[in-house]
Amino acid sequence: MTRITHLLCEYRTNPLGIDVAAPRLSWQLQTDRPGARQTAYRVLAARTPDRLQPGQAELWDSGKVESDRSVHVVYAGRKLESRRRIYWRVVVWDETGAQIESEPAWFEMGLLRRGDWKAKWIGAALMGGPRTPAPAPYLRKAFHLPEAIASARLYVTALGLFECSLNGQRVGDDVFTPGWTDYNQRLQYNVYDVTGLLQPGDNVLGAVLGDGWAVGHISWQHRQRYAERPQLLAQLEITLADGQRITVGSDRSWQYAFGPILENDLLMGEAYDARRELPGWDRPGFDAAGWRSVEAPADRGMALVATNGPTVRAMQELKPVADPTVKADFIDKRYTFDLGQNMVGRVRFTGRAPAGTTVTLRFAEVLNPDGSIYTANLRTARATDYYTFKGEGEETWEPKFTFHGFRYVEIIGYPGEATRDTITGVALYSNMETTGAFTCSDPLVNQLQGNIVWGQKGNFVDVPTDCPQRDERLGWTGDIQVFARTAAFNMDIAGFMTKWLQDVADAQGENGAVPAVVPSMGMGLTDGGPAWADAVVICPWTIYLAYGDTRILQKHYADMERFIEFVLQASPGYIRCAPDYPGWPGFGDWLSINAGTPRDLIGTAFLAYDASLMAQMAAALGKTRAAARYRRLFAAVKRAFADRYLKGGGLTAADVVTSEIRRQMEQADSISRGNLKTVDYGPITSAVFNTNLFTPTQTAYVLALHFDLLPKRLRAKAVAELVADIKRRELHLSTGFVGAPYLPHVLSSHGRLDVAHALLRQTSWPSWLYSVTQGATTIWERWDGWTEENGFQSAEMNSFNHYAYGSIGAWLYNTVAGIEIDPKQPGYKHLILRPQPGGGLTSARGALQTLYGELLSEWTQEGDRFEWTVVVPPNTTATAHPPLREGAAVQLDGQPVAGAEHKLAAGRHQFVVA
Repeated sequence: MTRITHLLCEYRTNPLGIDVAAPRLSWQLQTDRPGARQTAYRVLAARTPDRLQPGQAELWDSGKVESDRSVHVVYAGRKLESRRRIYWRVVVWDETGAQIESEPAWFEMGLLRRGDWKAKWIGAALMGGPRTPAPAPYLRKAFHLPEAIASARLYVTALGLFECSLNGQRVGDDVFTPGWTDYNQRLQYNVYDVTGLLQPGDNVLGAVLGDGWAVGHISWQHRQRYAERPQLLAQLEITLADGQRITVGSDRSWQYAFGPILENDLLMGEAYDARRELPGWDRPGFDAAGWRSVEAPADRGMALVATNGPTVRAMQELKPVADPTVKADFIDKRYTFDLGQNMVGRVRFTGRAPAGTTVTLRFAEVLNPDGSIYTANLRTARATDYYTFKGEGEETWEPKFTFHGFRYVEIIGYPGEATRDTITGVALYSNMETTGAFTCSDPLVNQLQGNIVWGQKGNFVDVPTDCPQRDERLGWTGDIQVFARTAAFNMDIAGFMTKWLQDVADAQGENGAVPAVVPSMGMGLTDGGPAWADAVVICPWTIYLAYGDTRILQKHYADMERFIEFVLQASPGYIRCAPDYPGWPGFGDWLSINAGTPRDLIGTAFLAYDASLMAQMAAALGKTRAAARYRRLFAAVKRAFADRYLKGGGLTAADVVTSEIRRQMEQADSISRGNLKTVDYGPITSAVFNTNLFTPTQTAYVLALHFDLLPKRLRAKAVAELVADIKRRELHLSTGFVGAPYLPHVLSSHGRLDVAHALLRQTSWPSWLYSVTQGATTIWERWDGWTEENGFQSAEMNSFNHYAYGSIGAWLYNTVAGIEIDPKQPGYKHLILRPQPGGGLTSARGALQTLYGELLSEWTQEGDRFEWTVVVPPNTTATAHPPLREGAAVQLDGQPVAGAEHKLAAGRHQFVVA
């Protein structure tokens, strides 16, 4: 049976309140029939679902379009209006001539014009200071409805965070709304269907406001970066059964009071006094005589935009793996709970105690050797919650406006007996569908993959952050550009990254520079430097590849061009961040191990890579002349790279080593100081790099090879020298954030799959699996965050939940499992399947939910027999490359075949190589 399923609008199912002027529609052809493909489609759009028929669809009838396109079909009907709900369906013709009709779907527009907003900004009078919080204000508005309600929408946003309620019932499931943007430029609003929460007669709309990113602490800096106090903008639009329309907007008629949330801060924590609760405050009949009139601050004039991407929600719950450990001193007992997983979110606490009893909840990722929680790495982030009992039996509390990064929870001051039922971990992250799964025969590698996924969950909290626990939690551009490819395998990040790339555009300077963190929040690094600022080019390309999204290239093409011009103006002779460059030279190969790669080499390599990507993106957009121009730029940068960094022969250390080079070889890197392994380099020889200029590093080789910066005559020599360096280090890597993502790809694509697998399965540090052997459940920031020899690294910068080194995940999918994108047909319209077993692995499985359906590549290896199962989604094709060996025969679906590659239609296929 063939069906049309997964109807999406802008990557979402039935999105409510979007503001995309020409939204894109997608669908899937779902069938087990081999070779299934779409040959034509017809999209119908109307104001009501009953009119989705030819000749009746008044908003749009595309007519029959002879095309296999089923992803990102642009709505081309009548102009969309504010508040309008559009119903749509698609009719598909397949290769058999059959006609299949989908069920109706819909999307609803938000408020498209600033003039649609009649509500006013409101807030409480009290505010805190740069380091001092204030209580959370509770706001309410009572109103009367004369008769039954036909429909109602709440359009709402805040400077700070909001949680709304109607007649005592919470509105929506979102957390930390309206998310983090540069509030001086752009503020998102949310839309909720609240029809079922209203009633004829008396009603109350309530809102609690938190400090969030706008008012609370951001990073190590003070509070109030964007606003002095939280403010609300809410507009409730109601249509009654008789057609009458009523609007209840925030204005001076609202009232406020302070209640049990005494303080709240994303970094510092939340304090709640249950004795100060306001029972019934958001329900009709409440006596609000003591409440005060709100203040109405001036409108700041920022753009109000719909939330078109995923919101943060409570996604999972975790229970402690055992009852807590208990340590008592002469003051209090300390209970320590282990949730078994380093996570990001908050806890739900349940207990009994006399009124006025206050318990303290502290959070940590790891434990000290004595079993106490390790909090030194939190720096100035207090990461502490307080709950004061009201003394009315069993009480349960969960914070609203804070989150922590933790595996362990310490409770102090609880007079009862705590058990594993006392707390529940609530994991919070952006609501992204899990799309990928990777497993193999090595349990350690499987744990690594699990750590990568949990690191992504914990650091995809509205923006892609570096860490979730300490006083930082910033959108570092370099971190996400190296991890985006892996992230797109694990989850559907299209909407998430679309939102963040708009943040990047907002943060870009007038001169084209892109800052190190986005949103930038005035941190000071207006130019992020090589591999960080380049996210403005690399991330749109990555999303284009993974989802076939040309609009993201169109939208940000001008931003990318401005960035390239900025870099060129600062790069005389195409050498970026040369030693005499007066600006910020970048972070280098961040957290590398005793291997400092020149920052100008990194900068110049990334300039070449940017030019190469720009050429491909310009071609994808039909910009032929621009593509040619960027190809010429790539060639020019490549020549400059060769002139400065390459040479033809090898020299010994005695010939060229200066005291400075020797110092760099022997001394610990200034960032990775402490836990370093010494390496005996012996004579320094290179047939590739100019050793008069610098000591070649793994990252230097990796960038030169991966970005195609070497002449053909030097490539094999570069690979040999790279492998030699790895072997000198006893099969260990030395790469940091910049080199590590590309290292395994370079090895496997240049004939050294054996070394790539050896690095993957290395268990002593520095390696991907070392942290796994130490019990890690997320990716560490540093290779040596903790070692047996030296214990903890510097507490100044030592996160145990940092996704950058999780970039190895892309290699697990596209090399071990063998799932790769064809750049000529992106978004998995055409698949390249090429598993590369090795390293002693006997099986691997990679599965991916693409926009066309599920893709599978699963293999087993027993002796000389290799079995490989492939599932190609409907309406796509694939080219399969089974791993061949001399003398082996290949069967495809039970029939002998010859050749190294095989064209596959949609369906399930089985290869046997024996």
